[in-house]
Amino acid sequence: MSLNEEERAILVKREYEKALAFYAQAEANAQIEIWDVVANRLYYATFHAVSALLVHDGHKVGTHKGAVLQFGLHYVEEGIFTKEEARFYSQLQSLREKADYNIVWTSSKQDLFPLLPIAKGFIEKIGKMI
Repeated sequence: MSLNEEERAILVKREYEKALAFYAQAEANAQIEIWDVVANRLYYATFHAVSALLVHDGHKVGTHKGAVLQFGLHYVEEGIFTKEEARFYSQLQSLREKADYNIVWTSSKQDLFPLLPIAKGFIEKIGKMI
């Protein structure tokens, strides 16, 4: 599907707004210490920010795995984002999957609270690029 500039701008805006909303939900759930939800919301906040960036630059957004691969190809390999930032994005995806599906793993403040400011910086960096 090909987007015209107006459609692209609308989609980018909506993806980024969703990223900000999900980050706010992560912060709110951290305050009440619901860590599984924090893991979920942090990952989806970064996913939607990355999706906004990919759409902004005319790259295809498909699956979650595809977004990670496209992010690596177009932004990490080009030196726009660091390998550490890419690992952080992948780490959030893994934590979200554990929180959502692994019945023997327990999300914790120790695991997730330190990730909040890193996610915020990651999302803000993308916001400046779009």
